[in-house]
Order: sequence, then structure tokens, then C-alpha cells
Amino acid sequence: MTVYHFVGIKGSGMSALAQILHDIGYEVQGSDVEKRFFTQQALEDAGIKILPFNRENIRPGLTVIAGNAFPDTHEEIDEAMKRGIPVIRYHKFLGEFLKNFTSVAVTGAHGKTSTTGLLAHVMHEIKPTSYLIGDGTGKGVPGAEYFVFEACEYRRHFLSYQPDYAIMTNIDFDHPDYYANIDDVFSAFQEMALQVKKGIIAYGDDEQLQKIQAKVPVVFYGFEEGNDFQARNIVTEPQGTKFDVVVRNSFYGTFEIPSFGNHNVLNALGVIALCQYEGIEKEAVETHLKTFHGVKRRFTEKEIGTQIIIDDYAHHPTEIKATIDAARKKYPERELVAVFQPHTFSRTQAFLTEFAESLNLADRVFLCDIFGSAREHHGKLSIYDLQEKVDGSQIIKEEDMSPLLGIENSVILFMGAGDIQKYQKAYETLLQKHVSR
Repeated sequence: MTVYHFVGIKGSGMSALAQILHDIGYEVQGSDVEKRFFTQQALEDAGIKILPFNRENIRPGLTVIAGNAFPDTHEEIDEAMKRGIPVIRYHKFLGEFLKNFTSVAVTGAHGKTSTTGLLAHVMHEIKPTSYLIGDGTGKGVPGAEYFVFEACEYRRHFLSYQPDYAIMTNIDFDHPDYYANIDDVFSAFQEMALQVKKGIIAYGDDEQLQKIQAKVPVVFYGFEEGNDFQARNIVTEPQGTKFDVVVRNSFYGTFEIPSFGNHNVLNALGVIALCQYEGIEKEAVETHLKTFHGVKRRFTEKEIGTQIIIDDYAHHPTEIKATIDAARKKYPERELVAVFQPHTFSRTQAFLTEFAESLNLADRVFLCDIFGSAREHHGKLSIYDLQEKVDGSQIIKEEDMSPLLGIENSVILFMGAGDIQKYQKAYETLLQKHVSR
């Protein structure tokens, strides 16, 4: 039997897929850079071997699954091609793999990971379900009936998939290093919609998604009248959010989620609609929505001293607004402090004004240097260009996180998709010392 070798195994999708194949009985290993990533713990817990990148890792008997971040010139991919060892790109492999199940793709510019996590949690508790979540979590269930997975629009990779169902959370302009404009993004989602085989569950309050054409039924969910599934009577309670669901103007049920903010209500509504469409018992969905504790790096909280520290992946203005909104609803009495690290120069440049507008919703703002990516290390602007547009904002450095110490009874939101966690770790170390004095 072949050994699956993952080139870039610490990538979020790659590590999740490696865990799935391992769980269902395949032999799995992988390679990556030495730096530690938040995806690594699950691989280590599963006993999956992680090697440093090296041409010598490639030998007969392997099937190479190549991460999308690595070109064909990468030493391991190059070696495999020279030796005639099969090399399959991550998204191509996944596209073939999902044909074995009733598959549900979750896609959209924002909310993919949280919605995939929620759907995976609910479905896995009710039916044999394997799942791949974009926070690096993967679970393979032998004999699974369903496969729930996150489908990313970047570089149109999701066009490798022909799922039975798709939940589409929204269409927004992102990845300006690849997409030209919102119309270009729409065209990718439109092409994806035509590949769905049974049904699309789409956020109906999104003007772009309203234009989607498909060969299968499109079921809309949202807050506005006219949606097939509508959330009404939303109430924020200390332990979460409660809301009624109306299906085509008939009361369907009252649901509770242990999270805050309208975006989380929408995520739950998309899950409720998919489950109802697939004939999954409403009472079971109600029960399991209440027990979802979130995905990695999405509003992940801890309390140290008088401060609540929150780690969140928000890296687009829409996501920053949603995270600040959730924190306001959960902690209405506390001061909200945003610590933000922009992710990629191209995104910062494209959304400079929008970033400023969303960050200005916080009470105080601290900015970290822009995090480049594997594709770009520098740009025409710097963090000072953003600072000029954000009222009273300060630049903060990993070496000195002390400006945050004096903000008692606050919620500190560390937001970003780069290595913002090193700033958070530096601050937590400092804060622990301060608290234990």
C-alpha cells in the first residue's frame, strides 16, 4: 500500500487531510519548514511523522500530495517528478476523495471555517461524517456517509470540487493579489455553483449571491423577508444567542448557540437549512448546535487578571467588524482593544480605508507590522499608512507589549492571519508576570 507524503503538511488544509487519511487507515507522513505552527499539535498527537524539507525524503512507494503554496520547482516535488513518483495537488486529491461520500462544500469569502466547524460538529454527532476544517482539523470516520469540507476560492482551487451540496456564506472582494475585482470573484463562484449536484444553501441577503444561477435548487437563508429560511427574534443572552427560524413563513423552531454576533446566527442558519433539506431531525440539530465550542483561532478566549484575551483569524475588514461586533455583544461593559497585524501588502493596499473604518469601531487600536506571505515580502506601503487613518492608534512591537498592561477590565482582540500569535504570546508572558506580583 502506498505511503502518502504531504509536502507542506503544516498547512491548514494539508494537516486536516493528513489526519483524515491517517484515521481511515492509510500510512501518512509529511514535510515542512522547522517553524512551529498551530496545526502541528494534532499531527503529533496522531503520531504522524513530520520531516524537515529534504530531497532525500522522496523514495519509491510514496504518493506525493503537494501543498498549493509550493511550486513544481520545490526540491521534493522536483525529485518526485524526476523519479516518476505520483504527485497530486491538494485540491485535485480532495476533488477525487470527496466522490466517495455525500459531500457538503462550505465556501464564501468569510465565515467558511466557523460554518464548516459548526456543520461538522452537528452532522458528526448525528450521522457517520468525516470532515476537513480550514483551522487544520480533520477527522476520518471509517464507513462515513457524509463528508463536510471547507472549499477555498483562492486561485479558483474550489473548481476542482463537484460536491453534492454547497453552503455559500457570501461573496466579497478578497485576495487582490489574484482576483481583479468583485466581478472576477463572482465569476468564480458562479462557475462553482454550476458544479454542485444536489442543492445550494446561499446567504440571501448578499446581493452577489442573489444573482447565482444553478442547475440545482438554491435555498436562501438570512434575516430579510423573502429568504426561504429566516432568523427572527434574535436575543443576546449571557450564555449566547437565541433565535427563531421561520421556513417559508411557517415557524420551524427556536434555536440557541453558545456564541455571539449576527454572523454566528447566519452560520447556524446555513447549517439548519442544509440539515432540514437533507431530512436530518430538527431536535437533534437543536441539541448539538448548543454544544459547539468553536474552531481554532476564531474568537478563542482566555482570561488573565482583569483582561479577556481573544485570538481571532480576522484579516479582512468585514471579518474585523464581525469580531468586534461579537465582542461588544458578549462584553458590553468592557473596553475593547484591537491589536491588529495586516496580512499581505496587496490586501492592506487594496482595503486601506476599509481597514481603518472597521478598526475605528474598537475603543483603542494597536498595530503590528504588515505580515508578508510566501508570495510577497514587501510592498509600496507600510504600517504607518494605516496608522494615519486609524484614530489615536499606536504601533506595538513584540519586544515591548507593555502599553497593553494598564488597560484594566478590557477585552484585547489579537487579530490577523500571519504570526500575530507571537505578539499575543509575548503579551501573555508579560501579563502573567504582572498579575503574579
